[in-house]
Amino acid sequence: MSTPSEVRQEQQPGHRRVSAIGVILADFLLAGANLRSQKTRTLLTALGIVFGVGSVIGMLAIGAGAREESLRFIEQLGVRNVLIESRPAAGMEEMQQRRRSSPGLTERDARILEANIEALEAISPRRTLHPGRLVPKPSKDVPEVFGVRPEYALIHSLHPAEGGFFDRETDEASRAVCVLGETAKVSLFGYEPAVGQYVKVNDVWLEVIGVLSEQVSGASAYAGGKMQDRNNVIFTPLNTFQYRFWDRLAFLTKDDLDGIDLRLRPGADSIATAKVVGAVLESTHHGVEDFNVTIPAALLAQQQQTQTIFTYVMVAIAAISLLVGGIGIMNIVLATVLERTHEIGIRRALGAKRRDIVRQFLIESALISSAGGLLGVGCGFLLSSIIARAAEWNTIVTTPSVVIAFTVSVAVGLIFGIYPAMKAARIDPIEALRYE
Repeated sequence: MSTPSEVRQEQQPGHRRVSAIGVILADFLLAGANLRSQKTRTLLTALGIVFGVGSVIGMLAIGAGAREESLRFIEQLGVRNVLIESRPAAGMEEMQQRRRSSPGLTERDARILEANIEALEAISPRRTLHPGRLVPKPSKDVPEVFGVRPEYALIHSLHPAEGGFFDRETDEASRAVCVLGETAKVSLFGYEPAVGQYVKVNDVWLEVIGVLSEQVSGASAYAGGKMQDRNNVIFTPLNTFQYRFWDRLAFLTKDDLDGIDLRLRPGADSIATAKVVGAVLESTHHGVEDFNVTIPAALLAQQQQTQTIFTYVMVAIAAISLLVGGIGIMNIVLATVLERTHEIGIRRALGAKRRDIVRQFLIESALISSAGGLLGVGCGFLLSSIIARAAEWNTIVTTPSVVIAFTVSVAVGLIFGIYPAMKAARIDPIEALRYE
């Protein structure tokens, strides 16, 4: 049978735990009461944290949105693709100088690559034309005309929204047909069904057999690096293009082909294959640099690295607001310590230890920063929404960005609250009681 002293010993740890929880809870209640008694000052102190957290979340949202948009565009180009572009000559003189050594980009190059690239899955030569006349008259920018092989749809993952893409039989027969990009279709025919309608490109009537679903827009290498709407294109079979369209000026100043698009088999090393492609073309072009080889997979890696650096820079700039907010908290808590010197002396005289004083002021700092962090999260969502609407920029608020920003805001409050709390704890109780 346990003695009263043994019972007290068994109950003592539990009492200590309950007592510690009660003390901390009492400190939270006291801190909340002190902050509520100075609502305006507390709110102004928290504003630095609010703006800092909101800026960090907003900057990360901009970075995440830009990263997703660029990745979507590069992935649509195809991470297994290798894109060859003809480099246009500046004029007749430069073209004649090139022709002394190189025939330019031709279908012969496409046949050589098809025969020598083991990892090749699909290939499509490409020619382009900017039409002088279009019927119906487009309501927006004049669409470009692309002459391509049926494999082009596989290479660039084109998906018809209406009808379908042309096949090899249609290409071999040079049928007068076309497939419209989404923007070109709306510009020419509005929102009515376009399949079965006719488009007159210069002097050639083309029957619309398909309309593509919307693609991600961006800077297209097809346009020599200029901004081009990838949806504002009229696709026609390459043989149809060659036999039905003639541009004398383009013939004199351009290569036979504007580009060759390749898709590699799964698992193929696109960078190594691109080196082989470059070596083959340098041989057939006799060392003349009249073409460019683009590797979307390499662009993807470069974009990810650039975007990461960009995000770090933006977050570092936004984090300055959090630093300023932390300095504001330290300044206000120091002023509070001075105002409550007499109160600190009474608490020390009643038995409060230095760690109790430290804990009290740290809790007040943490409450200010936590409240500012919560308001800052809401500010971040609002800022992201405003940027998305005003700049028409895709923004994405991610859970990690919210968690990181809020955690850092609380940490800032605690770190910048340590010095004022330690200063309050070092106040001499006797001097504090005499303080008026």
